[in-house]
Parts: sequence; structure tokens; C-alpha cells
Amino acid sequence: MINNVILFLVVISFVMIIIEDVIHINKAKTTLFFGTLCWILAFIFPIHNNSAAETSHQLNENLLEIATLWLFLMSAMTFVAYLNSKGFISALVQRVLPTSISERGLMFVIAIFAFVFSSFADNVTATLVSITVVMNLQLEVKKRLKYATLIIFAVNSGGVSLITGDVTTLMIFLEDKVTISNLLLLVIPSFLGVLTLATLLSLKLKGQVTLAKTRIKIEKSDIIIALIFVSTISGTLLANVIFQIPPVLTFLFGLSIMFLVANILPNRNKNHDVLNYVREVEFDALLFFLGVLLLVGILKEIGVLNGFTEMYQHFPPIAVNYVVGFMSSIIDNVPLTAALLKSGVDMKVTEWLMLTYATGVGGSILVIGSAAGIIAMSKVKELNFISYLRNALYLIIAYTVGYIGVYFAANWALA
Repeated sequence: MINNVILFLVVISFVMIIIEDVIHINKAKTTLFFGTLCWILAFIFPIHNNSAAETSHQLNENLLEIATLWLFLMSAMTFVAYLNSKGFISALVQRVLPTSISERGLMFVIAIFAFVFSSFADNVTATLVSITVVMNLQLEVKKRLKYATLIIFAVNSGGVSLITGDVTTLMIFLEDKVTISNLLLLVIPSFLGVLTLATLLSLKLKGQVTLAKTRIKIEKSDIIIALIFVSTISGTLLANVIFQIPPVLTFLFGLSIMFLVANILPNRNKNHDVLNYVREVEFDALLFFLGVLLLVGILKEIGVLNGFTEMYQHFPPIAVNYVVGFMSSIIDNVPLTAALLKSGVDMKVTEWLMLTYATGVGGSILVIGSAAGIIAMSKVKELNFISYLRNALYLIIAYTVGYIGVYFAANWALA
């Protein structure tokens, strides 16, 4: 009986995630409410007649996974929040982009910029910065929609190869399904998918655009913080590969260096309150992850996730993973990935890499399938479900090219 009640509550929660824009209730609120409620019910009405100690042990295991994810994301988001607030990111973009460029050339510049930037920053920041560049140009509606479509796909593609770029990649890595060196194999196939989409979208572009530039001063202190951020990312990757140091530990160490260095930099009066930038972290996103992982954790305990295992037993993992990419454009990729990880699916490293790509990039197929798509819709008024769907064939082709590329790259490198 209690299993059915919990399953019913979880279904309601996931439905409310999907219709968030209709009911206007933040998904962080609903997932946190239902996630905690389900675990409270598990204590009051024990699952499988578990003792309170057994239920507490199960909860503690879930909370440990959540805490690791939380602390890592909080550290990375604090760095980005600081640099964004200081105008460093906007100033950097101004210097990278040329003054005048063809529309077709701009398509590839935007693709490369969004792809690279999203590997280090969160998807929301990468999308906002890239969309702002496009919105400042005097473009026709159809052309603006093409650039927005490319940005969504490029941002999602750029994050899959680094644990700092995509939450689902981080989740799969933390479960020891892939290593950092394995994930680097996704870079070229993901980029190939982005270039494929940029090529398809630029076929009919022939005009020239001029980018208006406002000179934004970059403070030396901000450059130092940016270097600490980059060093933290590279140090995290190297420390894990060489010494197997958990990324959350090295990222927190890098954050502590940022806090200490900010106090001795020039313009100390502007930097002594650097701790305050923790408050600018998007805690609604972190609370959403908390709620989702609590929900998926309870689904595992009541045995619902066994269905995923059966799916992989009846069909080749390569085919199932490809379809999972399409599923992630409808169902949020965080609970989808969490469910797959909790289900105990047994796959080879190559197949886990293909799943990583599918869940990270597949959400781009529909505009509602990723945070990047939702952010882009809020900034580009002409962008909606239907207008984005017009490029669905191009998106599917690009996604498929990247997916096939992952298959060949992983099999060649891991053979």
C-alpha cells in the first residue's frame, strides 16, 4: 500500500516539473516537498517492513551522494557568480568577438564560443551570455531563431565532456561509471555534432553583421580570480586522474584559495566581502537537485527502477541509450539520469559514455528539454515550442552525428 502511495506522489511531482510553466510553481519547491514527504512516509509506514535504522541508513546513503553533488556545484557556481557580477565574462566576450563578420561566420563563432564556455560555466550563464550577443544584433526573426537554436544545442553539447559543464555528467562520474580521461573522449564527437548543426543552419545565410562594442575595463584582481578558477578546473582533473582525489575536495580547496586571495588583492575594499557571492548561487537549482535525488532514491527503495534494468535486458544498450536522449527532451535529464544510475543497469564504459552524451545533448531536441532552452525562450520572445520544432530535423541529425561519433571514438580509444 505504502509503495503505491509513494509512487503516486512521485508521479505527481514529475508531472508538476513538466508543467512548471503552466502552473507557475518552481520545480524546486515541488520536488523538495514531495521528496521529503515520501521519505517521512517511509519512516512512518516502513517499506518492506524495514526497521527505522535500516530506513535511516538508506536515507543517509542518498544524502551523502546529494551532499557531494551539492558542494561541488556550489563551489563552481560561486566562481561564476563572482566573475559574472564583476562584468568579467561580458568584457571577455567583447574582446573575443570580431567587429564585423558574415552571418555564416558568426554562426560558427557563436557555436565555438557557446561550446567552450559551457564546459567551464554552468549552462544558464553560458546561454545568457551567448543569447545576449545575438539579441544585440539587428537580425531578422528567422535568423535570430537559428542562432538561438544553435546556442541551446552548443551549450548542452559543450558541457557533457567535463564534470564542471553538466550535472548529469557529474552524476555519472560520481557513480564511478566513467573516469575523467574517459569523458574527454566526448569532446570531439560533441563538437562534431555542433559543427554539423551550425553548417545546416547556416546554409541560407548570406548577409554581414556588425557588432557594436562597448569597452569594458577588466580589473587585474578579476583576472587573478579567473586564473584561480581555471587552475581549479585543471587541477581538479589532474588530481583525480593521477591521485584519484575526489573533485569536490579540490574544488572546495580552490574556492578557499579564491576567498583568501580576494582579501589581499588590489581594491581590497571591493573584494573583502567575496563570501557574499555564495548568496548569488542559484540555490533554486540546487534545491531542485536535492528534491529530485530524494524522489529517485525512494523509487529505488520501493523497487520501481527495476523496469529500467529490464529494458536494457531486452534491447541493446546502444539503442536504448539513443532513445533515452529523446526521452530527456521530455523528462528532465536529472531525474532520468538519477533513475538509470539507481536502477543498477550494467553497461560497458563505451555504453556509459554514450548515455552521458545522450542525456546531456538529447534535451536539446525540444526547447523545453533543457535549462538552456527554457532560458533562451525567456530572452527571445519569438522562440517557442513550435518555432523551435521547425529545426527539429537538423537537431536530430546533429544529435545522431554526435552519438555515432561517441561510439566510434570510445571503441577506438578503449579497444
